[in-house]
Amino acid sequence: MRKLILSSLVGLLLVGCAGSDHGELVGVQNRQTWYPSDPYGMVYIPMGSFNMGANDEDVPYGLTNTSRTVSVAAFYMDQTEITNNEYRQFVFWVRDSIARLLLGENGVEGYDLIEEDEYGNFLDEPRLNWEEPLRYDSDDEDFRYALEEMYFTPEEQFYGRRYVDPRKLIYRYFYINKRKAALKKNRYDWRTGEYGGGIDSRAEFIEERELPVYPDTLAWIHDYSYSFNEPMHDKYFWHPAFDEYPVVGVTWHQARAFANWRSRYRDAYLESDKQPYEQEFRLPTEAEWEYAARGGLDNNMFPWGGPYIRNSRGCFLGNFKPLRGNYVDDGGFQTVKTTSYWPNQYGLYCMAGNVAEWTVNAYDPQAYQFQHDMNSDFQYDAKDSDPPALKRKVIRGGSWKDIGYYLEVATRDFEYQDTAKCYIGFRTVQSFMGRDLADFQ
Repeated sequence: MRKLILSSLVGLLLVGCAGSDHGELVGVQNRQTWYPSDPYGMVYIPMGSFNMGANDEDVPYGLTNTSRTVSVAAFYMDQTEITNNEYRQFVFWVRDSIARLLLGENGVEGYDLIEEDEYGNFLDEPRLNWEEPLRYDSDDEDFRYALEEMYFTPEEQFYGRRYVDPRKLIYRYFYINKRKAALKKNRYDWRTGEYGGGIDSRAEFIEERELPVYPDTLAWIHDYSYSFNEPMHDKYFWHPAFDEYPVVGVTWHQARAFANWRSRYRDAYLESDKQPYEQEFRLPTEAEWEYAARGGLDNNMFPWGGPYIRNSRGCFLGNFKPLRGNYVDDGGFQTVKTTSYWPNQYGLYCMAGNVAEWTVNAYDPQAYQFQHDMNSDFQYDAKDSDPPALKRKVIRGGSWKDIGYYLEVATRDFEYQDTAKCYIGFRTVQSFMGRDLADFQ
């Protein structure tokens, strides 16, 4: 009798659930309608295939830069290199978050840490209170005392100026190691309720990183012996005159941390506006960078299309070292504003020259021989204990100090992931959600 009653109840439930869709497979209803929008400062790069690698008969680099056809999915890319002012937003956010944490921990009124969510549930980790504005010039003794550890000690102050110590600006973030989780030996077995490969729980795929975020402004001095670059060290990153110049002196790790922060910053807004999360910002792959630099043209040597580095009037088309001992004939000296030269066909500025750009890929001379031809990628996040050869990361585009060869779209170069240089910057990308932008029009 009990089984009969239960069967009847299940039948009633099935009938009740089928009332609106007539028992048909219609998918989950009342889903939010979503339309893509170009992220601010980025341009859309459509999917496509291209011949990746050297276009001229470059015999010495024939083995490390072999031409082959690859395909790349659609994505967005920053129209310019990340500027000083854009990176400064990241630095200031880290500064402010540390300040709010210290104020909350010291019980300063108005800056209490948030320990419950909107439903009254206790949070595993308290959140910062971003409602109350910060007043770094406040005369309140409790406020100043709480933030004292952020500043240079009196012994380290220059002429008694009270400045925030950039060594204290540490960014902490988390990410999921998807490649580790994707290994079949590490998969979860629902039958046993355990992970394989010696994995105890999902927590082992969640990794934490901490690193300082302030650029290495001393790179302007240590990169060039017997060269007077102290003025660039003194003012380049913080003075308004250089706001629209590309940020330099950032390591590969710092560039990735910036991309992570940009994703979290955007997600926080989307969550507050009850919108779905978007794809994360990240460094481009080597294939994405070269595809975007070519601007939709075939077998071109430079982003502007032609095989020459001058235009028809004899003017140089990028910021590089055009002649021996001559840095100025191209209109620049060291770095220049990120929009100083004409963009390519995709609307991207300075894909050749100005500053070389980090990519996410590890450098291997034979990478083109084993990478997949679909969204080609080769990544390795080297440990501190790894040999230097494993810490090499691909940089592209050439810089203000390079000769014309490094401005070619197919030229590969590398730098070590923990190294900051005054001629290396970066730009970020975001994968497009869907096949093509035309599908949403």
